[in-house]
Amino acid sequence: MVFRAALRSARRALFRPRLIVPAALVLVLVPLSPPSIGDASAQGFGISLGGGGFGGRSSFRPRTPMWRGMGAVTKQFGMSGSMGGMGSYYPRPSTKNTSVTYPNTKRPRPRPPGNTSTAGTNYPKGETRYPRPPRYPRPPRYPRPSGDIVVVTPGGSGTPPIGVVPPSGGGSTPPVQSGRRPGTGVPPANERRYVPNEVVVEVASNVSQQALNALASRHRLTRLQAFNIQLTGTSFQRLRINDRRPVPAVVRALEADRLVMAVQPNYLATLQERATPAAFPADIEPYAPIRLRLEEAHRLATGNRVLIGVVDGGVDTRHPELAGLVINAFDAIGTGDRVHPHGTSIVGAIAARARLRGTAPGAHLLVARAFGTHRHSNDGTTANIIRAIDWVVQRGARVVNMSFAGARDPAIVHILQAAQQRGIVLVAAAGNAGPNSPPLYPAALPGVIAVTATDEDDRLFRAANRGRHIAIAAPGVDLWLPTLDRGYRMTSGTSFAAAEVSGLIALMLERNPSLTPAAVLRALASTARDLGPRGVDPQFGAGLVDPYRALLSIEPAAPVAAQPPATAGAGTR
Repeated sequence: MVFRAALRSARRALFRPRLIVPAALVLVLVPLSPPSIGDASAQGFGISLGGGGFGGRSSFRPRTPMWRGMGAVTKQFGMSGSMGGMGSYYPRPSTKNTSVTYPNTKRPRPRPPGNTSTAGTNYPKGETRYPRPPRYPRPPRYPRPSGDIVVVTPGGSGTPPIGVVPPSGGGSTPPVQSGRRPGTGVPPANERRYVPNEVVVEVASNVSQQALNALASRHRLTRLQAFNIQLTGTSFQRLRINDRRPVPAVVRALEADRLVMAVQPNYLATLQERATPAAFPADIEPYAPIRLRLEEAHRLATGNRVLIGVVDGGVDTRHPELAGLVINAFDAIGTGDRVHPHGTSIVGAIAARARLRGTAPGAHLLVARAFGTHRHSNDGTTANIIRAIDWVVQRGARVVNMSFAGARDPAIVHILQAAQQRGIVLVAAAGNAGPNSPPLYPAALPGVIAVTATDEDDRLFRAANRGRHIAIAAPGVDLWLPTLDRGYRMTSGTSFAAAEVSGLIALMLERNPSLTPAAVLRALASTARDLGPRGVDPQFGAGLVDPYRALLSIEPAAPVAAQPPATAGAGTR
């Protein structure tokens, strides 16, 4: 059979010259290996005659022509290639790496530059093909907002933005104010003190409800709350993010919307206190009035009829220490949860007048509640705090006490700047985050009097914040103050030191109502008793306040006819 094939190949070579040399080789090699020509490779000749006609690994198939089944001659004889399609049943051996064999797969492509990892693939060891790129779900497509986009150039004429209701009486409508957003409202990368699925948007007060609904719709948000702020003359919207997008991404998207004046997260702030359970002794003599020389100071003023606004967690008006002090109250939360004890203690530090003695027992208080007792309302939010500040300012408060601290909040910054322009004195707790904490707000804002706390030995409260923004110190460690249900408690914190300073400022304003915030701060700092390093320092500021000396440094105003105290109106917004 084999000889017949060799003869047939020789006969065909006469008609095909390119087969003469292979046929001659076949005739020479046949006698050397009669059983199988495919065994020549085992004898060191390196010849591989592929399947399809003959060879060691396949049998003759009559339906396949012989010249299409001959194998390739290896390079040991100086020949390579195929003979009429020989070797079609097996892959061609690799000439680069003969130690690695591949299964019946395609020849591998070279590995892409810089990518030598095959982790996560099912390819054999040594495989160098490009990995298949991962498949991601196709993002949803949202319809573009309908309507014409109008661009208003500064100083030129143009159509008012969509949704702005033109004023009655004719005339052109001014564009939305652009000065409200000097910078971005995107929170810092490491800032997490905000509600994770809400944003607060400020728009012009004359934007229609239809435009606000469209704004929420095109940004895939839900409107939760809307309120106007009289101090700024603008409207604020509290919006919920429905699809778990991060707050910074939503803020960036809203900043590109021309209807938005400002946008930011709904930041969180916390009350600054550390309460200690203890029984109120019958013969207690608190040290704070002694350190502050309140008996001497009250001979000059008691804060009579001066309105102090307290933005806190509400107040228990039934407490005997606070009878008749609170002339009006406002609840920005509106959830009906219980009053927080912190607010009752703050009001007691300012104006208690039964068993205890506050720094301004003759003052009247406006209490705006922005902090609750439940888990979801324990921290004050941007939306609730700015409503509370606006409420006390609009009702005539001369001093605003803010015994809370948190991140820098652009909306609160904006509203406090408007309050300062009205001559309102702003007092804030420095914070109880410790000496290594960065500055907390609103105490670190320019124009706000930041108050730290000391103990009965004039030592600094261990948990108090430090910094160059600290203005003054006041007693704030182990104070006995009123709490809920007509009780008393011992508590510490910069919150209560700030409350004492707010009461002291009420004494100063009674003595001279025309004092400006800058004049008040100068009087406090120039009469304070220096503590710690000489001069103003980051621990105590200018030192421990001295109400008596501060009042003596103020020129009293000319006496005026007695006037009834401000009522601040009734009801809430």
